[in-house]
Amino acid sequence: MKIILVLISFIALSGVYYVHGQSKTKNAQSLNEKVQLLLDMNMKRSVLKFNGNKFKDFIKTTPRNYSVIVMFTAMAPARQCVICRHAHDEYTIAANSYRHSSAYSNKLFFAMIDFDEGSDVFQLLRLNTAPVFMHFPAKGKPKGADTMDIQRIGFSAELIAKWIQERTDIQIRIFRPPNYSGTVAVVMLMSLVAGFLYLRRNNLEFLYNKQLWSLLAVMFCFIFISGQMWNHIRSPPFLHKSSNGGVSYIHGSSQGQLVVETYIVMFLHAMIVLGMVILTESGNQTDMKKGRIMAIVGLVLVSVFFSLILSVFRTKAQGYPYSFLFK
Repeated sequence: MKIILVLISFIALSGVYYVHGQSKTKNAQSLNEKVQLLLDMNMKRSVLKFNGNKFKDFIKTTPRNYSVIVMFTAMAPARQCVICRHAHDEYTIAANSYRHSSAYSNKLFFAMIDFDEGSDVFQLLRLNTAPVFMHFPAKGKPKGADTMDIQRIGFSAELIAKWIQERTDIQIRIFRPPNYSGTVAVVMLMSLVAGFLYLRRNNLEFLYNKQLWSLLAVMFCFIFISGQMWNHIRSPPFLHKSSNGGVSYIHGSSQGQLVVETYIVMFLHAMIVLGMVILTESGNQTDMKKGRIMAIVGLVLVSVFFSLILSVFRTKAQGYPYSFLFK
């Protein structure tokens, strides 16, 4: 009787181990198949296009031993996502750089989900804006830092690569396609200046014009105090949608800015300087009536536009107590 019980126990345990082994083999095969499918798709394009079903198959379900960087976007013209196209171009540069680098492996993939093709995914993740860059790690669920803060740091390909390295320890060296438009523009400008100076070689008194050089110096100052160097280094978005669905032209934090914001600041500074110049020139007028009108115009310009730029500063520096004319 004992021998029969031992045999039954042995057969039962063998069955359990067999089923467990079959399950592990099936999971391994399923994982290998998923990775191979991703590699096959990656051979055709560096950014994989996902919809709701592919998101479920390759990201949501397990097992998964690879990370996926997903760009959630809304490229359709009807969605009026102004920065989505620019963000997509930078994202593609990062994906292409990874695809053709020595760091490329089956441990990281780049994907994109458009709202019109995966609205269910947007609802699942509670996303109400675009673009959004999210990292889905090989194990576990995404955490707060797995969503890239593009409002603060921008979304240039270099910044995307740096963020990916922080999340995955995979270093991506960005290779941008050659762009000769800047070089051509500089060469054409220098040629025009050289041609103009040659034609005016017998009459170069304008080079001693103080007002001309003053205007160039002031314009140079406007460019730098408006934040153009930030735009060049950080590559921030031109503008973005606000939380209430509108369009924001001024970044709500002192730690970031938008491209259109720099143009607004430049214009406000220019109007303040123009008002100061008119105020100064009003004292040199022999016609008292004309001088009085110029003084009033200059005072109005300085007051109004200084109030506006102070209002912009209040918007960005939360808690700043002072204002003038405008809140």
